[in-house]
Amino acid sequence: MKIERLCILGGSGFVGTHLVSQLAARGLKVRVLTHRREAAKELILLPTVEVVEADVHDQQELIRQFRGMDAVINLVGILHEDKVGRVDLPSARRGDFQRVHIELTRKVIHAMGEAGVQRLLHMSALGANANSRSAYQRSKGIAEALVREAGRQHIEHENWYLNGPKFVHGYGLNVTIFRPSVIFGRGDSFLSMFARLLKTFPVLPLANAGARFAPVHVGDVARAFADSLDNTATVGQTYDLCGPKAYTLQELVAYVGEVIGKKRSIVPLGDFMSYLQAWAMEFKPGKKLMTRDNHFAMLTDNVCSGGWPSVFGFQPAALEAVAPEYLRAETPRARYEGYRESAHR
Repeated sequence: MKIERLCILGGSGFVGTHLVSQLAARGLKVRVLTHRREAAKELILLPTVEVVEADVHDQQELIRQFRGMDAVINLVGILHEDKVGRVDLPSARRGDFQRVHIELTRKVIHAMGEAGVQRLLHMSALGANANSRSAYQRSKGIAEALVREAGRQHIEHENWYLNGPKFVHGYGLNVTIFRPSVIFGRGDSFLSMFARLLKTFPVLPLANAGARFAPVHVGDVARAFADSLDNTATVGQTYDLCGPKAYTLQELVAYVGEVIGKKRSIVPLGDFMSYLQAWAMEFKPGKKLMTRDNHFAMLTDNVCSGGWPSVFGFQPAALEAVAPEYLRAETPRARYEGYRESAHR
């Protein structure tokens, strides 16, 4: 079936804005559900994009918004829970991760079944594992299991030859799951965060300095989603998405310092001190930089075992080819050169 109309949850976020722009450029009609229309103002101007204020946690609202669509893309995700508590205990599954990653996924699947939509692209994360010590990774792993289950049609074999096949549990959806490593690009919350820290502190104590990542560019993740929509070869598949090179966290932070001209002393912290730093940061007011759950997640390397999936027909961009362009944009020298260019000097 040719995909012409689709609905995106999380379309106003970091990956979502890049994906919606790519889909609109391909002439697809895109409905973006957002809790606040103002948050998606840059998408409103795109000619084939409809931005709708909606409560994505309302089951009936999802059914209404999905009717008439050819596909649904779920990009909704959070990195931190609002509460501070015993994140190392199973009870943490009942927090924000439970609601956003697990319960919402279940509602999306059910709403698609009710609305008659068959194609689902689902954003997960590298390291997702229902048995992980990290509540984030556990919730992502459980959500993946729900999506895979929705892609199956279970036949109750007992007496089926007398009564005909009876389908239970699964919706028989055409699903594809994506598991990216940390995503970088202009406006990211990873490299840009370390750039801000390096500008502020002459010495940077770094938790989990040996954790390994294979950063992937946001444009490549968005393109993988877009290219999968009509590609039947991707149905039923799960794709790990990584950039061409793996780095330790310390290597990444040092690289950011070189790019922005702020070479700082980086002090790697051991496991115990990393845990203490993460615990202390949970009590910082405002946006959290790190939590104990992040610490647990980084105990598992965030890298791919294979290369970039050949089904997409392109190779991902190297970090060094993209990151300097946006990281240097906020340095005083870059701003000065920008002023000179504006003044034609």
